[in-house]
Amino acid sequence: MTSTALPITDLTRARHDIVTSSAGGAPFLICFGATIALAGLVWPLLPVKIAALVVMFQGNLALPAAFWLERRMGWTTMAADNPLKSLSIQLAMSQIVAFPAVIVAYALSPAAVPVTLAAIAGGHFLPYSWLQRTPVYIALAIAVSAGASRSRSRLVWRRRHGFCCSCRRATGSAPPRPIERRGGCASMARR
Repeated sequence: MTSTALPITDLTRARHDIVTSSAGGAPFLICFGATIALAGLVWPLLPVKIAALVVMFQGNLALPAAFWLERRMGWTTMAADNPLKSLSIQLAMSQIVAFPAVIVAYALSPAAVPVTLAAIAGGHFLPYSWLQRTPVYIALAIAVSAGASRSRSRLVWRRRHGFCCSCRRATGSAPPRPIERRGGCASMARR
């Protein structure tokens, strides 16, 4: 199925064409939400550095699944002459520009990778509110950013009060030992 053969010149029609062809972005939210949730479930079971890599690269599984699901859920195919096509591609790829921040976070503290990705996702969601014509993306941006902020502040609090960032045990020392700053306690380093 394709959309209209007439050229799209109206902005509202162009945005409607994007919404119908992408099912409102739902396939991406579903697939990335599922893989992030799975990464969160395995986080406590893996050493911090490995768990951070799982979170960093979960998109390798989510992206093809999201494209597949989008083709199943989308009602039409986006018109080739849609004036917003290049904008939608640029918005989708904009988070790649911030990926070096995730690499720096991994190098400094692998435990900070999920928070860094959440901050990038929060900013990534905002323009989709306009493009997909729904305030859901604003709510997601706020929720993801607030959740990441709370998670990071809790991690910092635990470290300042002498708790290990990974295993919920008191370390007996405050400030944390150097191995904790690298993303895990001594018990995690032995895994």
